[in-house]
Amino acid sequence: MNYLFRIYQWLIAAPIILVATILTALFTMVASLFNRAWAGYYCTILWARCFCWLFFIDVKVEGRENIDKNKSYVFVANHQGAYDIFALSGYLGHNFCWMMRRALINIPFVGTACQMSGQILVDTHNAKALKKTMDDAKKRLNKGVSLCVFPEGRRTDTGKMGPFKKGAFKLAVDFSLPVVPITIDGSYDVMPRSTFNIRPGKIRIMIHKPIFPAEDGHDLKALSIDSFKVIHDSLPEKYK
Repeated sequence: MNYLFRIYQWLIAAPIILVATILTALFTMVASLFNRAWAGYYCTILWARCFCWLFFIDVKVEGRENIDKNKSYVFVANHQGAYDIFALSGYLGHNFCWMMRRALINIPFVGTACQMSGQILVDTHNAKALKKTMDDAKKRLNKGVSLCVFPEGRRTDTGKMGPFKKGAFKLAVDFSLPVVPITIDGSYDVMPRSTFNIRPGKIRIMIHKPIFPAEDGHDLKALSIDSFKVIHDSLPEKYK
């Protein structure tokens, strides 16, 4: 059965995904000329869901009642695998832009679409580049756009969470925005960092209650620690 699925993955599903990715990127580029916020999110929903449908990935979301579609948040999630991106893009149900590695702009079509649609491209090579990243993020947040970040910075190698970096939380502090911790479970089993082979399965997204700033604002260190704990405590024992 596994052998048959590999044939299906590479000879049937993968070509469909490639065509869908190119078409989505082109449509996003055109739509971005008129409305970046709309194009950067809504153009990718069907594309992200195709990744799940074609590979028999069932995504379940819990806690949507904890967020308001009309408010801006900084979403922070653990990063189990590549399918975190498709699960959140397709099923979160809230307009947001991504904070992503700048190297992704080198992907044909996709990189240009991300750049044109206003995704935040993280460049940590030097202080000047990092400052530009933060300035770009602040411009987007200043316009009422929500932001989604993987504070670990990279996919886990083991399924367990790595330490959080402070960048996303610094933005939440600067703008006094509520932070929404999100626990993702299942994407490591679907497609771990070590392979491009996909296994059909289930991904569970748990949207936790927002952490709102106090009257005098967020405490950066406490915000990072509290977010980590909320996300971590909702993972199954094997990933703690």
